[in-house]
Amino acid sequence: MSRRDYTFYVYILTNPTKTTLYVGFTNSLTRRLGQHRNNKGQFKTFAGRYHCYNLIYYEIFQYVNEAIAREKQIKRWSRAKKEALINTKNPNWHSLNLNFIGVEE
Repeated sequence: MSRRDYTFYVYILTNPTKTTLYVGFTNSLTRRLGQHRNNKGQFKTFAGRYHCYNLIYYEIFQYVNEAIAREKQIKRWSRAKKEALINTKNPNWHSLNLNFIGVEE
């Protein structure tokens, strides 16, 4: 039996004023970013309520269990620790949306 290659993402979004962080997990960052963008301003979701649709950090995983564990780990962290993680790859907190959905926020 051959193994299929999968890609899973753990990601962090922020709002335009960079005051709120949202940590998520998906198997399609392109699709998920589109959903977050479409949900902005809708109170039914956390990301929508706080206008979190700017991708500022992500990690790629091959195995779903590793991605889920990493998402849970980051969610437990303090804001300061999350900021330090983001700063390792994106110190200016530029939106990375253009890389995935062709729209810069």
